[in-house]
Amino acid sequence: MRVVAIVLAAGSSSRLGRPKQSIVLDGETLLQRAERVARSVADEVIVVTEQLNPDAAEGIASSIRTGVRLAGDDARILITLCDQPLITAEHLRALLAIDAPIVATGYAGTAGAPAIFAPSLVPELLALRGDRGARAVIEAHRDIAKVVPFEDAAVDIDREDDVRELSSRLSPEKQ
Repeated sequence: MRVVAIVLAAGSSSRLGRPKQSIVLDGETLLQRAERVARSVADEVIVVTEQLNPDAAEGIASSIRTGVRLAGDDARILITLCDQPLITAEHLRALLAIDAPIVATGYAGTAGAPAIFAPSLVPELLALRGDRGARAVIEAHRDIAKVVPFEDAAVDIDREDDVRELSSRLSPEKQ
């Protein structure tokens, strides 16, 4: 089955005070990094930015809806975030290797993105509203969801301290 990756990158980065998407770590922007890793495992990649999603101010749900509409209803949908720079292609391949309606990443005591959704869940992804992401769909279907642990998914960029800390951790070998 075809895999479409949706890279969510339309956030306003209000806590950071500048666009996360353009932060350079290890020689590439967060957006370039997320797109490169997604392209290494998906048949198609849709990068949802504010230009693609004019309703971005609504919250993450509007970006998910934008990406899912473009992906169609005949593919496994991989939702990933541009501000999780330690996500690897190897982890995404581990998610894709599992045949389940939902395969989520386990970290910090929760299950979330990156996550894969079967075509049968497209209506629920399209029904999301506000600043609530796909975790709501994962939680609603815990009985059919599989979780692949990856604690580095808990690392995201929200403050300047996060940028400094991560720049020392990243290296080409992590890909």
